[in-house]
Amino acid sequence: MSLTGTPFFVTAVLMAALAVTVPLFLWHKVDGPVVVRGAVRFGMVLLAQAAAVVAVFVAVNNANGLYDNWGDLLGTASHVGAAPDLGVDGTGGRGASAGPRVKQTFVPVDDSGMGPGVRVTHLTGRVSGADGEVYVWLPPQYSDPAFKAKDFPVVEILPGYPGSAKDWFSNLDVNRQLRPLMAKGEVKPFILVAPRTSLLGGEDTGCANVPGVVDADTWLSVDVRKMVSDNFRAETGARGWGVAGISAGAHCAAKLAIEHPDRYRAGVALSGYNDPAAESDSITASDPVLRRETNPLWILTHAKHPPRTSLFLTGQHGDGYEDGLALRKAAKAPTKVWVQRTYGGHLNVVWKPLLPEVFRWLSGRLSGVQDVRGGLHAHGGSGGAAALQAPGSQRPPLRHESRRP
Repeated sequence: MSLTGTPFFVTAVLMAALAVTVPLFLWHKVDGPVVVRGAVRFGMVLLAQAAAVVAVFVAVNNANGLYDNWGDLLGTASHVGAAPDLGVDGTGGRGASAGPRVKQTFVPVDDSGMGPGVRVTHLTGRVSGADGEVYVWLPPQYSDPAFKAKDFPVVEILPGYPGSAKDWFSNLDVNRQLRPLMAKGEVKPFILVAPRTSLLGGEDTGCANVPGVVDADTWLSVDVRKMVSDNFRAETGARGWGVAGISAGAHCAAKLAIEHPDRYRAGVALSGYNDPAAESDSITASDPVLRRETNPLWILTHAKHPPRTSLFLTGQHGDGYEDGLALRKAAKAPTKVWVQRTYGGHLNVVWKPLLPEVFRWLSGRLSGVQDVRGGLHAHGGSGGAAALQAPGSQRPPLRHESRRP
């Protein structure tokens, strides 16, 4: 049984209620010597307290999408079968779209908390050697006959650490929020892809390639990407792909978008960070070279050419805001960076209301299908969806930093 979702939560609550109720009936019925009676009663109290703690843990876990299964919780799960040295581009010289077609079978999720329309498959990465679940949600237009010959833009959505791939659906309600906006043509009909990012037990990969340990970058930017393009009517070029993340996933999103402008045209980082050492369990922070070379700011300032990508970064003081300003200051055309200050903490309740604004921004950065009912433009790139306003312009409570051209 999954640690997230309603079934396990209901089970935990019922067990806690039972552990509290049973002693009320048995307390005075315990027989035997004083020592035995005391031990049994003490055991019942401990059991009731333990059950209550478990129920609270499950509630917190559900609210934050931290651990999806026992292997993730106990740090015993590994989703790495091999981790070869794949070179600078992370493909082993084969190219991101090379290789035979990847054909996957998708089934509807059994977690009602993720909302309607989410499907899942288990992918084994042919290049990275990593494996894990990948959740996919298709926009309402995907099954519309008017769009049967159209390719759809894609956004990879990444959780924090620890974090479940379900998080954007179960806690941020991304599909529930976007569906009506897509139906009205206010937001482009994106395919949403949520791959597993917790590949090592008890360690944060930083979405990096570490030969002999994990090729997390390649898992996300090559294997998952190719699988989606091979199984759905999805855009194949960088102009139709974006990546978005929260917390540690935000660090990943900025890193991937800057490092791979040939794969992603836009990145969204909600309360992220540049220095991998901001996450104590980071495997890249423990090595001085990896720590430096997986820092999005270092990647940006040491790129041979400024990457053709756009970034939308949010955070509050001391939690991502200054990191965003540093990236904006270092950016040179054609790199474009928007920074928006937020308030309220490092929490889902802060990120969740930002999603309509985030995806309106993405609609103006990524190419995509045209809504035949007169909504968004066919090829956004950097100029599509011109009617969309700049981030923050419709959110008075947030202080918006002007964009860098």
